[in-house]
Amino acid sequence: MPAGIAASGRAVAGRDTGMSFRPIVPTGGLAGWAFLQRTQDAQKEAFNSTAEMQRDVAYFNERISDVSSAEELVDDFRLLKVALGAYGLDADIGNKFYIKKVLEDGTFDSGDLANKLSDKRYYEMAKDFGFGDLGIPGTKISTFGEKTTDAYLERQFEVAVGDQSEEMRLSLSLERDLGGVLSKSISDDGKWFSIMGNPPLRKVFETALGLPSSIGTLDIDQQLTMLKDKTETYFGSEKIDQFSDPDKMEELNRLFLIRSQTALGNAGMSSATIALTLLQRA
Repeated sequence: MPAGIAASGRAVAGRDTGMSFRPIVPTGGLAGWAFLQRTQDAQKEAFNSTAEMQRDVAYFNERISDVSSAEELVDDFRLLKVALGAYGLDADIGNKFYIKKVLEDGTFDSGDLANKLSDKRYYEMAKDFGFGDLGIPGTKISTFGEKTTDAYLERQFEVAVGDQSEEMRLSLSLERDLGGVLSKSISDDGKWFSIMGNPPLRKVFETALGLPSSIGTLDIDQQLTMLKDKTETYFGSEKIDQFSDPDKMEELNRLFLIRSQTALGNAGMSSATIALTLLQRA
């Protein structure tokens, strides 16, 4: 473990000192990503061992099996904090009525609120908790607590990294989030729409492809056409399934990081340099 990591948090597996841990991200771009990849396991171990994370996980695992309704979940701030955090929805914790409505509706009916929202992370949460879909909610499944807290720990580490560098947070979540889309048994266009409905994934693609966030104001079919056209230009195909290839996934991330750093004015790379980097990788 790098010395700076241990010194920063003073927390190691199996021993919680009660002190916080801030992930170390010394620089941005490809260099920052390389450092984070080398130290990620040690940093996660230190982060997960902190008092706050251990308390959150223990409380959720102890109490969630007693929850039978969306109302019971939203009325317990600590449970709701972990539940939302597991899906990357931390910022919405103050919207209790809205969250309750999404979860109570469920996902089976096309008119359910989760099916109408552009942010599909809510659909995933409503489906997993099952309050509006199933006679017995997901909270009663023996593995539910551990599955949810594992996701919570993973995403909270990403949030902490994002406090240092938002681009690194998005890169950390890319493989998981895009992998989830690729695993769906839906059409290619359906997978594109899933990406467009996942804000972190959408940001990665828009940045990597050199598209402004303002394309979100266009007609949904126009957005789809622009994303597919740019993807074919940079990767040789418009198909999302091409990113099942780890090399293509890595290239997407590299282009995202290069363009992110350029946008911040740190790299000073021209579009020709970016093109040259891609050609060299090819």
